[in-house]
Amino acid sequence: MKVKVISILEDNYMYLVIEERGKQAVAVDPAVPHRLLDIVKREDLTLAAVLTTHHHWDHARGNEALRKELPHLKVYGRDDRIEGLTDKVTDNQELKFGSINVRCLSTPCHTSGDTCFYIWEDECTDDPAVFTGDTMFIGGCGRFFEGSANQMHHNLTQVLGTLPPETKVFCGHECTIKNMKFAVLVEPENNKAKEMLSWARARDEDDKPTVPSTLGDEFDYNPFLRLSEEAVQKFTEKKDPVEVLDVLRREMDKFKKPKERLPPHAMLALEWGLLRP
Repeated sequence: MKVKVISILEDNYMYLVIEERGKQAVAVDPAVPHRLLDIVKREDLTLAAVLTTHHHWDHARGNEALRKELPHLKVYGRDDRIEGLTDKVTDNQELKFGSINVRCLSTPCHTSGDTCFYIWEDECTDDPAVFTGDTMFIGGCGRFFEGSANQMHHNLTQVLGTLPPETKVFCGHECTIKNMKFAVLVEPENNKAKEMLSWARARDEDDKPTVPSTLGDEFDYNPFLRLSEEAVQKFTEKKDPVEVLDVLRREMDKFKKPKERLPPHAMLALEWGLLRP
């Protein structure tokens, strides 16, 4: 199973999940349809379906244009507000496209109809993948636009957190540097968070994506999955995991992304200001 990562808009990702034997593909959040169709044509693929994580324009706006080009194309999602929706899915519903299997996971909070898609391929040794949209990012989680901290806690611990640790995480936006700076602020002694921040910066310098991570890795450095850690509780001054998560997200909402292209001496001063006790 091959996943093609396609950078679009300012910092979004759309994806093509490709069944290489049958040359079928499933698109996830294809907000720039002409780029998707160019890739499908160039790689001689058949587009079998579109999976939409939520209704926001930067994830769903390409659906109608794709259906105009491919009238029989099915668009799957869990929210009636999704542009071009043809098939509304339910929690834990499974779909099949050739040898590609999709399990639809209800994760309401960022929007009330958010869905993550857990995907694996029959008789394939590749690790499974989960497409999280704006529910979970590398090192972070989405804003609670239409839900609560309690819902996000359930999403992260009882839904996504129970998937196999080797599951590859493909999120909806490239925001890893900002997330990891916040993670280091929350847990200044977490060496894995520091290593991940350095790695993400190197990827940015090379203009390469930071997706995917794995769920196992996320539990090592994503503060939104580390709610029982002493440092995280100290940062939030809370013990209850839902309250810890709520404070983390509110603090993240206020957190500003420092500029990456400063002179070395300015970056050193900035880092000291960020990491001091």
